[in-house]
Amino acid sequence: MTEPQKPTSKDEPRDASTTPIRPLLLWYLVMMLIMLWFWQDAFRQVAMRTIPYSEFKARLAKGEVSDCTVEQDEITGKITPKTAPAATKSEGATAGEAFGFRTVRVEDPQLVADLEKVGAAFSGVRPGLLSQLLWAWLLPIGMIALLWWAMSRRLGTAGESVLSFGRSRARLIAEKSTGVTFDDVAGCDEAKAELVEVVDFLRDSDRYRSLGAKIPRGVLLLGPPGTGKTLLARAIAGEARVPFFSLSGSEFVEMFVGVGAARVRDLFQQAKAQAPCLVFIDELDAIGGQRGIRLGTVSDEREQTLNQLLVEMDGFEPNSGVILLAATNRPEVLDRALLRPGRFDRQVVIDAPDLDGREAILKIHARDKPLAADVDLRRIARSTPGFSGADLANAMNEAALLAARRYSPAITQRDIEDAVEKVVAGPERKSRRLGEKERTQVAYHEVGHALVAAHCEHADPVRKISIIPRGRAALGYTLQLPAGDQFLLSRSDLVDRVRGLLGGRAAEELVFGEATTGAENDLEHATALARQMVGLYGMSQSIGLAHVGLKPGAFMPAAQEGAIQRDCSEQTAREIDEEVKAILADAYDSARQILSSHRDQLDRVARELLRRETLDDSAFRALLEGHPSAGTTEDSTSPPVSSNGDSLAHSSVALLIPETS
Repeated sequence: MTEPQKPTSKDEPRDASTTPIRPLLLWYLVMMLIMLWFWQDAFRQVAMRTIPYSEFKARLAKGEVSDCTVEQDEITGKITPKTAPAATKSEGATAGEAFGFRTVRVEDPQLVADLEKVGAAFSGVRPGLLSQLLWAWLLPIGMIALLWWAMSRRLGTAGESVLSFGRSRARLIAEKSTGVTFDDVAGCDEAKAELVEVVDFLRDSDRYRSLGAKIPRGVLLLGPPGTGKTLLARAIAGEARVPFFSLSGSEFVEMFVGVGAARVRDLFQQAKAQAPCLVFIDELDAIGGQRGIRLGTVSDEREQTLNQLLVEMDGFEPNSGVILLAATNRPEVLDRALLRPGRFDRQVVIDAPDLDGREAILKIHARDKPLAADVDLRRIARSTPGFSGADLANAMNEAALLAARRYSPAITQRDIEDAVEKVVAGPERKSRRLGEKERTQVAYHEVGHALVAAHCEHADPVRKISIIPRGRAALGYTLQLPAGDQFLLSRSDLVDRVRGLLGGRAAEELVFGEATTGAENDLEHATALARQMVGLYGMSQSIGLAHVGLKPGAFMPAAQEGAIQRDCSEQTAREIDEEVKAILADAYDSARQILSSHRDQLDRVARELLRRETLDDSAFRALLEGHPSAGTTEDSTSPPVSSNGDSLAHSSVALLIPETS
């Protein structure tokens, strides 16, 4: 009894006897015939000598042509020379040595008569059947077939592209393709808990439905850039055991009206076919902007796409088993119908991490990096308030690059601190050279910032002073960082911060009798703080509690937080300007008075800063107490730098006002 034959799987190798060999043999036979034909033709051409037609006629007249074959385009045959002329001796020819010849046929009516006259044997040749078939039929037909095949493929691709306008471009993400899980996400425990619950709902929906709970329709991730919204989505894709579709909001919009809505319909059709599943739309504001009276094809296309998205999420037909996950850093521009419960049931805010979150993020990014024994990630986390997850990841990567540049086997604490400083203030500009006078002005300017901050009760502690140029325009900087996370600031905190910003200009006028252009950045930040105090926070006597300014957005970049939009009358605007001037003038007089009463400390710290070029917090405090030799900073070995014509724009680095509820 024979055993049944087992089916062969795709992964098992096939037996050689089962492979189809007849088509291969046919192709081998055709290729062999073609190669044989070309070989015979090439061998025949190489074995003959090509001569001009005039030489052929001359040898024919001498009777040296013994026989020839007259073809349609050429004449071939055999020549037996009677003498070896000088022209042929150079080629190695000798008398009586016969050779085959070939010459291009010329229209000559006397050719046959000349051949008969000398008694040469001649004959004509009909073209070969294989050659005639190949050149006259097979080759042209093959060229036409190849051209037709190429054109049909091109037209077929164009037709498919036209018909695929309305198809969704969502990518189905496999669980293992992202390489990110919830263990790789830190600093946003509340947001992660919300999303873990959504994933658990998809895995074990019966446990929730037994209590009457319904699956959420949508989850919206809100937060400033770099806080980990997309990373959380990748973690969900890595953790979820259900199909996960990913695409961007800009992939819906095309130049043709109606394409975006068709792609939304196709997306939800694919998702419903594989429900339960997750759909992630990054940068939702590209299609979810507020609807209004706007002209233009692009606006119509976006509004139709948004309308279709609203219908698919919560329309007449129930949407079961599809959870829409979206991310944006501009929630203020989203349409209100998109944000209501029933569409996006959960709005998860992902803000900058706190102290514990920053330490956890640093540990995650330090997993695959060799750290020295002196590395204290808690200290790094304490010195980086306001940093997002992307900033911390960039700092750890910069630390690894700095360690590799020094050929160090491990990353040290100094590497991470220098990397944080590079992220905050920019890279060092060693090529920018200042004159001695300008170096002195920069030194007194930065010491003025630090000294005023040191003698103000509510100012942030000074962490570092440097006159090494950094970034695009900073010739020096004073790094002030709070001792911990700050979520509320009082009027005293803001006034002391304005005093510290104006301390550099006050030091310049006190020491040199005039100010320079180096205070431009300081004046910009000080004016923005004073205007926020008056217009947003109600910290003014003349304006009172009126809120007369509008912020551009909740999650705008920090560099734009100082800009506010006026929401008041012209008279109130003039009063705001007067109040801002009064705050700035009072803060400037106070900073100048502090520097005048501590002139000895100003000169002592400035001289030491000119010598070392960089002072840390311990060295600065020791100099204030009158110990110039204290401190642990290194002396700079770089020569004094001189000006290259750029404007003197110093930088006083400090945290901006955090968001308040």
